[in-house]
Amino acid sequence: MIGRYAGVVAFVAAAVVVLASAPAVAAQQPAPATVGGCLVEPAQFHACALQKIKTFTPRRTADGQPDLRGLWNRTVTSQDIEEHGADGLNVQAGPSLVVDTPDRRIPYQPWALAFRNAMVARYISPLAACLPPGLPRHVYAPAAHQILQTRDSVVHMLEYSHSYRVIPTIDRPHVPASLRLWQGDSRGRWEGNTLRVDVTNQNGLAWFDNAGNFATDALHVVERFTLLDADTIHYEARIEDPNVYTRPFTIAFALVRNTTPDFEVWEQACHEGNRAVEGMLEVGLKPYPGVAPPGR
Repeated sequence: MIGRYAGVVAFVAAAVVVLASAPAVAAQQPAPATVGGCLVEPAQFHACALQKIKTFTPRRTADGQPDLRGLWNRTVTSQDIEEHGADGLNVQAGPSLVVDTPDRRIPYQPWALAFRNAMVARYISPLAACLPPGLPRHVYAPAAHQILQTRDSVVHMLEYSHSYRVIPTIDRPHVPASLRLWQGDSRGRWEGNTLRVDVTNQNGLAWFDNAGNFATDALHVVERFTLLDADTIHYEARIEDPNVYTRPFTIAFALVRNTTPDFEVWEQACHEGNRAVEGMLEVGLKPYPGVAPPGR
């Protein structure tokens, strides 16, 4: 079955070329939204949720673990994980997902910031080419999300381009460092009511967003999924890459249960009919090859 987004992929992807150089306009200020009794703005949600999870007792699976199963909607976009304005066409204004740096920006090394600033003018967005989103983007990538659980694993399925990840929750070592994967290698464990996931072995080819925020293959992500009520997950990811950043940083946001009756995760055939990459190649953009820091 062709997914609900097939047929618009080419338009959206091609628009990235135009929008990348478009000047940002002032962000609109809609009325504050709340989820789980917290403001949805990431930093405010993060602070509020950390208090709420202390007193909430989640429903358990038959195996006794917190029950994360269900369909989930993201509350943020993957257009840019830093604060950004709208462009009047496709890009919606959005807040920074970064919650623990003084300016709420990614703490890039100078060379890496300059590289990021030129990224979308040089390279084809990996998502426009229907490539896997990588981590942490998998958690806030577009389309429907579904979480399944077994006794010894958590499966996070994403409607976009058949993407999924399997997170073992039993004691199992990471794969060898020489093996690099688009979705990395996830190893989970339960810490009380929190699913803590250690992600290594990414290949450095995925972007965090459409703005070209990036990491190298040294990226290390530690995620935490915690229910703060029956229908809201507090998600945070600590991101570390000494090749690119001056310090680790944390992003956070809410996932909200999708309660639409009879909703299903479909096959989203991203590649089918997607001619956007051809257009991008014609205007001089190149596939993103990853990057090594100076001197490496």
